Amino acid sequence: MKKILLSFLTNFFFFIAIAQNTQPTITVKGTVIDTANNQALSYVTTALQDSKTQLSVRSTLSKEDGSFELTVPAGKSYQLVLVFVGYKSKTIAVNGTGVVINMDKVFLSASNKTLDAVSISAPKPLMKQEVDRLSYDVQADPESKTITALDMIHKVPLLSVDATDNIKLRGSGDYKILINGKESALMAKNPSDILKAMPASNIVKIEVITTPPAKYDAEGLAGIINIITTKNAAQGYNGSINGGYNSVYGYRANLNLSIKEGKLGYTGYAGSGNRPARSSDFENLSSFFNPVSALSQTGSRSNANTNKYAGNELSYEIDTLNLLTGTFNIYQGDNASNSSQFTSQTDANNLVNQSYHTQNKGTANYKGSDLGVNYQLGFKANKNELLTASYKFSKSDNTQNSDVTNDQRLNYTTPNYRQYNSSGSKEHTTQLDYIDPLKVLTIEAGGKMILRDNYSNSNYNMFNAATNQYVDNALQDNSFTYNQDVYSLYNSYQLKFTKWTVKGGLRLERTNVHADFTTPKSSFDQGYSNLVPSFSAQRTLNTTSSLTFGFTQRIQRPGIYQLNPFVDSSNNKYISTGNPNLRPAINNNFELSYGNFAKGSINISTHYSFVNNSIQNVVAVSANDVTTTTYANVGQNHNLGIDVNINYPLTKKMNLNINSELLQVWLKGTYNGSFYTNSGQQGHIFTYTDYKFDSGLHLGMNLGFDSRYVLLQGRDNWYFNNNYSASKEVLNKKGTISLSVANPFSKFNKLDFFTKTPDFETYNSNQNYYRSIYLGFNYKFGKLNSEIKKAQRGINNDDTSGGGRN
Repeated sequence: MKKILLSFLTNFFFFIAIAQNTQPTITVKGTVIDTANNQALSYVTTALQDSKTQLSVRSTLSKEDGSFELTVPAGKSYQLVLVFVGYKSKTIAVNGTGVVINMDKVFLSASNKTLDAVSISAPKPLMKQEVDRLSYDVQADPESKTITALDMIHKVPLLSVDATDNIKLRGSGDYKILINGKESALMAKNPSDILKAMPASNIVKIEVITTPPAKYDAEGLAGIINIITTKNAAQGYNGSINGGYNSVYGYRANLNLSIKEGKLGYTGYAGSGNRPARSSDFENLSSFFNPVSALSQTGSRSNANTNKYAGNELSYEIDTLNLLTGTFNIYQGDNASNSSQFTSQTDANNLVNQSYHTQNKGTANYKGSDLGVNYQLGFKANKNELLTASYKFSKSDNTQNSDVTNDQRLNYTTPNYRQYNSSGSKEHTTQLDYIDPLKVLTIEAGGKMILRDNYSNSNYNMFNAATNQYVDNALQDNSFTYNQDVYSLYNSYQLKFTKWTVKGGLRLERTNVHADFTTPKSSFDQGYSNLVPSFSAQRTLNTTSSLTFGFTQRIQRPGIYQLNPFVDSSNNKYISTGNPNLRPAINNNFELSYGNFAKGSINISTHYSFVNNSIQNVVAVSANDVTTTTYANVGQNHNLGIDVNINYPLTKKMNLNINSELLQVWLKGTYNGSFYTNSGQQGHIFTYTDYKFDSGLHLGMNLGFDSRYVLLQGRDNWYFNNNYSASKEVLNKKGTISLSVANPFSKFNKLDFFTKTPDFETYNSNQNYYRSIYLGFNYKFGKLNSEIKKAQRGINNDDTSGGGRN
C-alpha cells in the first residue's frame, strides 16, 4: 500500500509539473542604489505591474548586492515599482525589446514622509512583531487556500496542536480564543471542531497576544489567541465558496460573503462539517498497590459528529463620526458515540475476581449563540479619538446522554443505567471604551460589567429488573447554579518614540460568586478583587529588527466545564467530574524576544512564568478501585522556555517555515493528602516547505513533532505528523483545486499517556486515525471597490477558562 501511494503521489506531482504550458517571457533586471552614498540597497520590494490594470504581475526583494530579476509573460506593457521603508517609492515605465531588459542602476532617495500606499502585490513577511503580540499573516501564506484553519495553527509562532487536536499556547491549554477581538459562541465548546471545519482562507491573520494590555480581561494564563477573519467588502459584493472531502473527517463546506451599498455593509460566513463514524481500538490498564490488584479494559469506540457555524456582522455609517455595528454568531454540534469494552479485574494472585462486557451508546449536543451591538463616536478634532459603547448577550447549552448496558457478568451486579446532563451559561455584558491617540502618547480607558449565570442539571436512572423499567436514582441527581458577576476598570498608556515603544496599564477587577447545590443541599458566596498590571516595551534596532520585553499578570477563573459537579460514569471504572470549589489562579509571566524581518522573518522568544495555585487535572482512586479524574488547585507550576520561529525564502519560489518550542516545566502540589512533584522537558517542532510554479501550481510539505507533555501525575502522548499537498489555480485564478495526503505510511497511530502515584499506576492508549486524503475546491467571485467601516472596539469576554487540555 505504501509503495502504491508513493507512486501515485510522485506521478501526480510530476505530470502536473510537466503539463504546464510554456509561453514567451521577458526578464527585467537591475540594481537598486541609494542616491546619498551610492551603495546598494538590499531587500527592496520590486514589482512589475500591468500598465493598464495597475495590478502586480510579479514581485521580489532585491538581493544583498541590490540586484533584482523579474520574469513575466511577454505581450503586455509593464511598469517597474520599487518600494522601501524610509525611501521615496519609484515607478518606471519598462521600455525595450528582447528577452532581457536591463534597467542598470535604479536610484532611490531617502524620504522624511510616511510611506504612501502603493498598489502592488509584494512579498509580505508572514510574521510581525509588535510591542505586545506576534501576528501571522495567513493571507500571505500560499497554503491558505488548501488547508483548514486548524492546520494553519501549526505554523503560527508560539502555538501548537497535539495529536488529539488540542491547541496549546507555549505548551499550555490555559488561554482564550477571540474572533475579531471578541469572544464568540463559535468557540464556546471546542474551538478545534470549528477550526477543522473552517478553511484557512477565511482568516486574514492570527494574533498571539502574550502580554495582553489592560483593556483585555485578566484571564488567560498563557495569553490570548485572536483570529481576524476576512471582512473587507466593496461597493457591490464579493465572496468565496470552499468545499472538500476528507477520507477520515468527511466533508466540509463554507461560504463567505461581503456586500456594501452606500453606508450599509454586511460581512458573513457560514459553514458545516460532517465526520462519519469511524471505529478504533483502545486499552485502559491500572495497577493498584493497596491492596494489590489489576484492572484491564479493552475494546473499540466510534464517534460521528456534525458541526454547523455562522458569523454575521452588519455595519451602518450614520456619518463620518457616528457608526453602528451589530454582530450575530451561532454554532451547533451533534455527536454520536458507541463503545464496546470488556473489563477484567484480577487479585494479587492474578486470578480473575470480576469481569463483564459493556456497551455504551451516547449522544451529545452543544450549541451557542451571541448577539452584540456597538456604537462608535468619533471626534472632529481628531478622527482617531474614539468612544465606543457596547452590549452583548451570549448563550451556550450542552446536553449529554449515555445508555450503558452490561452482559457476560462474573461477580458484577451493578444494573444497567442511563445518564443525562444539561449544562450551559448565559451572559449579559456592557462595556465602555475610550481611546485618544495623540502624536506620541496613546491613552486608553474603559469599564466593563459581566453578569454570568451557569447551570447544570443531571439525572441518573437505574434499570429495575422487577418492573423492567428505568427508575430515577435521586441520590445521584444534582442541580447546580453558579452566578458570577465581574466588574472592571482599566487605564493604559502607550508612548511611541523613534526607537522605542512603551505600553503599560492597570486593570482593577471585582468578582462576586454565588453557587447553589441540591445534592448536598448547600450554597456558598465569595468575592475577591484583583489589580492586574501589564507592561511591554519594544526597542527598534534598525528598519528590520526589534527587541521586545513584556510582563503581565493573568487570572484563570474556572469555567463551567471545570466547575460542573456532574459525575460522568459512562465508564464506571474511570469516571470524571468537575470541582465547584475551584478558586481562580494568578499567573506571572515575563518574556524577552528578538524579531528580524529583513529577509523572510525570524523571532526568538524566551519566557518564564509561575503560578502558585494552579488548576491541574488530577486523578484519585477510591476503595473499590474506581479511578476519578477532576480538577483542583493543587500547587505550583513554573515554566522556562524558548521559542524559535523562522520563515525564510530558500529561493525565489521556495519557502521554509519553522515553528519550534522547548520548555522546562516544574510542577508540585498536594492532592488527597499526597504530595506530588514532577518536572521535565517538553516541546514541539513543525516545519513547512513549499514551491510555487509560475503557472499557478503549488506544492507543499509539512513535517511536525509534538513531545509528551509534563503533567502533575504523569505524562501524555507524543506524535509525529507528515503531510504533502498540491494545488492548482484554475478559472483565470478565481478557482483553486487542492489535494493533500496526511501521514500516508500508516493507517493508525497510538496515543498513550500514563498516571503514576504511590497508590496506583494507570496506562491508557487509543488507536487514532492517522492516514487521510483530502480533495478540495475554492472559488472567489465579486468585485472590490472600497471597504466597510467597522467599530474598532467591542466586547471580548476572555475571563474564563474551558477545562481539559484545550
